[in-house]
Amino acid sequence: MNDSLGRLEDLPADYLLELKARNTLPLWPSLRAVLPYGRPSRSTRPAHWRYRDIRPQLLRAGELTPIEKAERRVLVLCNPGLGLESMRATATIYVGLQLILPGETAPNHRHTPSAVRFVVEGEGGFTVVDGEKLPMGRGDLILTPPGLWHEHGHEGRGPVIWLDALDLPLVYGIEASYAIEGRPQAVDKPIGWGGARFRHGGVVPYRSLDAPREPYPLLRFPWQDVQRALGELAAVTPRDEAVQLAYVNPETGRECLATLGFSALQLRPGEELRLPRRSASAVLHVVEGSGTALVDGTTQRFETADTLAVPTHADVLLANASGTASTYLFVVDDAPLQRKLGIYEVLSSSAR
Repeated sequence: MNDSLGRLEDLPADYLLELKARNTLPLWPSLRAVLPYGRPSRSTRPAHWRYRDIRPQLLRAGELTPIEKAERRVLVLCNPGLGLESMRATATIYVGLQLILPGETAPNHRHTPSAVRFVVEGEGGFTVVDGEKLPMGRGDLILTPPGLWHEHGHEGRGPVIWLDALDLPLVYGIEASYAIEGRPQAVDKPIGWGGARFRHGGVVPYRSLDAPREPYPLLRFPWQDVQRALGELAAVTPRDEAVQLAYVNPETGRECLATLGFSALQLRPGEELRLPRRSASAVLHVVEGSGTALVDGTTQRFETADTLAVPTHADVLLANASGTASTYLFVVDDAPLQRKLGIYEVLSSSAR
């Protein structure tokens, strides 16, 4: 391992000026910064956003800014290690809390970044995606894949708040991020259209066997179904194994979206769980319950609706604070992106 590479200061000033005049630079003084040994350099920090602190500010945003002036009324959860202005929870994941009030409509548009909505609180909200009206209940996951028209509305009472997660940092970073506005959509699919066809694991409509695979056949994953499935899995899972379910495309069995992965994790009463150290970064959102997260030596005490950031290659230890009730977490990660790049790793928690 060579840690004594040449420095810029070792080169003559006239040589450096000549290089810069031709828009070039020597690699070797910066080589270890971009290719460190053993573990990547990281600016992302373990971070914790408390819902009880952010919710009042989000509701005040509803008083200060009408939906017509906001288009999407969102408070972005910004990782302090990456800088607030970069609007990133991790290097590749954008996360925000979005508010819609009764009678409001967030206008129809489509964009190149992939997005999902995970409902935090409220009833009566809905999203229309590609002509399908998708009700929003607490804990529901709704996909808004890249390029598909989507709009939001609220037909109930009280605020509806959800967590947005997008691959915006990635798409923006490759200078491919943009949106197009459109007219309100006509709902041309029956309510429950996607769920009726694909919600039940192991069975699909027979005609889909001969039809081309749909890229996004299921757009809404109701929390009540996911929670029930977690409970059934917990009943047959040893105490030293994680109770975790992946949200997948029911026709392919693979991830729902190309760059971001989604899963639900149950911590059984009194359970302490060490997650495998992975090359992927992640965002953890607490659906229900409370506990502690020890991330790279930083301890965070979390409760319902809090959100946490986990950097790449982090050591993570989760503990349920309750000895009688389960705690549930919704997980967003960039493992699908890393798998496609061929760099995804699951490592020993003691590896360095």
